[in-house]
Amino acid sequence: MGTFFSEPGWLCLTVTAVLGGTILCKLKTSPGQVGRKVVCLAGLWGGACLISLSLFWGLVLFSLSYFVMYTYFSGQELLPVDQKAVLITGCDSGFGHGLAKYLDELGFTVFAGVLDEQGSGAEELRRTCSKHLSVLQLNITNTQEIQEAYSKVKEKVQNKGLWAVINNAGVLGLPTDGELIPMTEYKRCMAVNFFGAVEVTKAFLPLLRKSKGRLVNISSMAGGVPMQKMAAYGSSKAALIMFSSILRQELSKWGVKVSVIQPGGFKTNISGTSQMWETLERTVLDNLSPEVQEDYGQDYILSERSLLRLMKTCTDPDISPVLLDVRHAISAQSPFAFYAPGKLSYPWLCFASFSPTGIFDYLSRKIYNYDKKMPRVLSTSNWENEAM
Repeated sequence: MGTFFSEPGWLCLTVTAVLGGTILCKLKTSPGQVGRKVVCLAGLWGGACLISLSLFWGLVLFSLSYFVMYTYFSGQELLPVDQKAVLITGCDSGFGHGLAKYLDELGFTVFAGVLDEQGSGAEELRRTCSKHLSVLQLNITNTQEIQEAYSKVKEKVQNKGLWAVINNAGVLGLPTDGELIPMTEYKRCMAVNFFGAVEVTKAFLPLLRKSKGRLVNISSMAGGVPMQKMAAYGSSKAALIMFSSILRQELSKWGVKVSVIQPGGFKTNISGTSQMWETLERTVLDNLSPEVQEDYGQDYILSERSLLRLMKTCTDPDISPVLLDVRHAISAQSPFAFYAPGKLSYPWLCFASFSPTGIFDYLSRKIYNYDKKMPRVLSTSNWENEAM
């Protein structure tokens, strides 16, 4: 109790209160969840000061915290929009559709790439957005369409340049055990989620280098957190994260800043429709060898659809945290390299990175209840005896 009521204790409480008030004021105008780490920093600083034994160390910690806070906030001011041009892929629905509308409302010149320029998503963008938004036919697995989109964008922006490329287009596939996923699905996930984003990036980088702009890649929490049933999807998103991290270093000399968004569980159309699920299930069954199909059993394979239903019911329909973080990534003077919008996404990413694998695997099984339904062979009573 003596330390708490001592001179350093009162000083630390006062400074922590001032820092906390400053943070809260800043957070009212800061997009997304960019202040989360700073709030943690202030809390840690206050706790460390309260247990410090002298005024000297309290002042040292205060000086260090003040420097870090000043550095953090000095780079969080948003640049003026000034009709900066941005390209977004995958705008038919989901994050891309929401981003196109949101950035158009903010005054950006938006090039919305869609898989089907005659589809309902494209028509809605034309109907509801301003004249500064252009819908582009852009299948990111089609080299010709990428080149045609590049020519249209370059012609329209001319000397103004392209400020940002947001690689958002992606596919999920059918979540199931990695052994059961057909190679066609692995290749499809890599083609869209990784190679497509890489090809779009390479095509538009000359325009980004000219403007010293921003490259934002929408990955996933599954790219940093090992999640069962997501072998194809998670691997492709992990590859995108590594690609982005390397480009972040290589493009810094050109003045181009690179950010990765790793959203948690948000409700979008990436999980597909019931008809798509049935097609994927049939594809899985048709590509299994008799031995594998016998071991797993058709009931187990078809039960995987329950995970897709869970994704639709337990995910967050409010995608505004993703929109705000993308806005920060393309507008802040000093954007972050990584963003993790969504409930518990940042703690999960940290836990997966730093916890012992045994503890992570155990908690992951318990939380997501992956062992509730077992393959046919494992559910038989004599399996363990046969294995021995």
